[in-house]
Amino acid sequence: MFLASIRRNGLCLVASSAPNKNRGIMETSEREIVPRLYTWTDKKKPRVCILGGGFGGLYTALRLESLVWPDDKKPQVFLVDQSERFVFKPMLYELLSGEVDSWEIAPRFSDLLANTAVQFYQDRVKFLHPSDHLGMNGPTGSGCGGTVHLESGLLIEYDWLVLALGAESKLDAVPGAVEFALPFSTLEDACKVDAKLRKLERKYFGKDTPIRVAVVGCGYSGVELAATVSERLQDKGVVHAINVENTILPNAPPGNREAALKVLSSRKVELILGYFVRRIKKAGESGTSYEDLKNLEAIGDIAVAACDPEKLILELQPTEKGQQSQILEADLVLWTVGSKPLLPQLEPCDKPHELPRNARGQAETDDTLRVKGHPRIFAVGDSSALRDSKGKLLPATAQVAFQQADFAGWNLWAAINNRPLLPFRFQNLGEMMVLGRNDAALSPSFIDGLTLEGPIGHTARKIAYLIRLPTDEHKVKVGMSWLTKSAIDSVALLQSTLTKAISGSS
Repeated sequence: MFLASIRRNGLCLVASSAPNKNRGIMETSEREIVPRLYTWTDKKKPRVCILGGGFGGLYTALRLESLVWPDDKKPQVFLVDQSERFVFKPMLYELLSGEVDSWEIAPRFSDLLANTAVQFYQDRVKFLHPSDHLGMNGPTGSGCGGTVHLESGLLIEYDWLVLALGAESKLDAVPGAVEFALPFSTLEDACKVDAKLRKLERKYFGKDTPIRVAVVGCGYSGVELAATVSERLQDKGVVHAINVENTILPNAPPGNREAALKVLSSRKVELILGYFVRRIKKAGESGTSYEDLKNLEAIGDIAVAACDPEKLILELQPTEKGQQSQILEADLVLWTVGSKPLLPQLEPCDKPHELPRNARGQAETDDTLRVKGHPRIFAVGDSSALRDSKGKLLPATAQVAFQQADFAGWNLWAAINNRPLLPFRFQNLGEMMVLGRNDAALSPSFIDGLTLEGPIGHTARKIAYLIRLPTDEHKVKVGMSWLTKSAIDSVALLQSTLTKAISGSS
């Protein structure tokens, strides 16, 4: 391997392709200020750069690895993500309940890609410089589709690009949400929420005052979070679930909605429907008068005299006329409403050739998942704005991203081998949600009206997600771990049952 340098626009670009002890990972130095050009191993083989290592990005890389290629056409794949770990987001809730370990649902990319030719690089994307808008082969007739600029200074020239950067929680629409609410969409978010709950559990240990948690939003994420937190706190806390709609899970199958309502009503979860959060602030913050605290609505027994300045105050506004505003007190606010795609900006000189985006900030794509006007760029998952046969925008779910990754991988194969590309068609397999350590709801789309709930739904959901985990090696490790935990739990339950039976007979 060698050190390469080139001059471009008066800058000396330096790149090192020296081997690294950790296969597929190259370290970046924050002190490096000189832009460096990444040197691909083979100058003749196609170069595919994938931005984002979620369901869309990682599974596209694995799909490319699994396909059969002509010797001279198998692409070099470079995967970029800001985190060192892939996160199986649908199971983040089980981290709060203690049902899974972090390595099971958040393995390192280096471990997942150890037996592949995919190169992984941990970094953030600064901006893009695509050249495919000038024609399939760029302005000079070369095969370069453009350049990715990373924050570390690394420049990656690519022939094909996949945008799979996902989305981040949008908290800036409500005053105080950024400062005081915690999102729940990443591994770091889950760890922060778990740490905050542990702190509150220690603070209120042995006291009669309940821990108060407010969950904003009652879509799938909000309901799963409310069910998980309420089960964890049990009689030690109260969860307030706030939703702008007059029902929970407005777009879910009726069976899932009914199962969720049954579970939430059996726990200490209070639904506040038909309200939106107008503002969040600290109880001791200036602008919060004694009268405000004294007029707290009776959503539980809140004593003004015991008001903690560290508590949070949520101002709730009704969506319908004739209803009164409410003020809610909470120790913790969890935010599950809204998201914004993380599409990178183009280089300033490329502004006339901006990626076409919809109102949500997603890239507009054709039915083959290629970005309109950019034949060398594909977009999947949250980065893609694609509609179904009825003209409805596809939801930003793991199921959609997983299926799009399969098509993106195949269409890259087709494009590189000059074959026809396939139009993407989303197949809705059903919807699942977790409602506790031994409770879940699953409504398969292929059996109308069927909903598996309770322990059966929980087992079916875990099996479905085990099958969806990346790489066969990781599936085996996680499957053995879950089987061992299940056996231990069964033995503990049997011992408890026998102890109760013996105590009752004596």
